[in-house]
Amino acid sequence: MKRWCKYIGKRLFYMALTLLIIASATFFLMNALPGTPYNNQDRLTAAQLEMLNHKYGFDRPLFERYLSYLYNVLHGDFGISLQFSDQPVATLLAQRMGPSIQLGLQAVLFGTVVGVILGVIAAMHQNHALDVFCSLFAITGRSVPNFVVAVLLQYVFAVTLKWLPIGLWDDGFRSTILPTLALSISPMAESCRFIRTEMVEVLSSDYIELARAKGMSEIRIAFTHGLRNALIPLITVLGPMTVSLMTGSLVVENIFAVPGIGEQFTKSILSNDYYTIMAVTILFSTLLVTVIFLTDLLYQFIDPRVRIEGAE
Repeated sequence: MKRWCKYIGKRLFYMALTLLIIASATFFLMNALPGTPYNNQDRLTAAQLEMLNHKYGFDRPLFERYLSYLYNVLHGDFGISLQFSDQPVATLLAQRMGPSIQLGLQAVLFGTVVGVILGVIAAMHQNHALDVFCSLFAITGRSVPNFVVAVLLQYVFAVTLKWLPIGLWDDGFRSTILPTLALSISPMAESCRFIRTEMVEVLSSDYIELARAKGMSEIRIAFTHGLRNALIPLITVLGPMTVSLMTGSLVVENIFAVPGIGEQFTKSILSNDYYTIMAVTILFSTLLVTVIFLTDLLYQFIDPRVRIEGAE
């Protein structure tokens, strides 16, 4: 128990330090950008710019604003959006997290399940036609950007066949199918590639040969004995990928007009909306370090041979 507390305490300290560095770097980089976050900047007079800078605190010394920003973030205040009628950034992101999280979870779940099945099939038919097909699919899925897949899906299923809506977010679950498929290509290809590689090695192990000698079927051997030992490398990759998909794919959300965090982040970058950009960066970083931490703890349950001493 003491060992667990020491390990968790150390990891939490490093997580907090990482987030502090990211928040600090993002703050200073945002303030180093040229231009201002005000609409129609060229039409504003010097007096109007001075008034706006005073209103939002941009006329204060940089380090003073930095300390004030860190204090507010620790109290859950991420500032106000300078492009959306002074709306609090926390409220703005809370309204947009739902669609992004829904699409991310659907894409990861669907992509992982299909990818694992394809990877197991490829490993069970090593160097045969099915193995070649699954390997080519994994390579293609990793090589083709998801926004290219999104456009192709729109053209085939929305424009040509007219089976699904081309975009927008007003048709219930049907509106989520195409963006989910577009986002699932990457986890599907990664899952297929990792599971195939690991399963080929696992299926040639001595204990697998023993299971075959006992008369167990190949499917039961693959999914009962082989798959568990092949999951750790996959979980390492899927953790950060899940966070990335849950916090919104910048291009895919814009293609399908999904009112998610990715679309909001794109608009904020184009308009220099400092506080929104910094809030999204901190949100993504917090989710990422948390998922990495939980992934390390999950190793203990998947493979008892993995010990905390080794992780340290």
